[in-house]
Amino acid sequence: MSDRNSPAPSKPLELKELLTIETDDGRSLDFEVVGTIADEESGETYAVLVHGGDEGDGEEEAEFIVTDSVGNLLEDDDLAQEILDEFLLFAEESDEGEESAHE
Repeated sequence: MSDRNSPAPSKPLELKELLTIETDDGRSLDFEVVGTIADEESGETYAVLVHGGDEGDGEEEAEFIVTDSVGNLLEDDDLAQEILDEFLLFAEESDEGEESAHE
C-alpha cells in the first residue's frame, strides 16, 4: 500500500475514525480505527485500523493496518505485526470477558 490521499492530520486518530488508504493498484480503501496501543517503553502511541471483515456479505476477510498516532503507516513490518498481535490478543481476552459477564 502506498501513502494515504491526504496529508497526515496533526491530531491523534480517534476510535471509529476513518482513514482512506490508496493501494498500489489505485484503489482507495477506508480503514476504521478499532484500537490504540501505547508503548510504555518508547512513549509512542499506535493505531490499529481494519477494512472489511464483519460487514457486508461476509465474504471479505478483515484487513488490518497499523499506523502511528496521526495515521502514517508504519514502515517497520516487525513492529507493526507485534502491535497487531498485542491488539488482537487484548481484543480476544476482552470478548471472552464480555461473554462470561453476560452468562
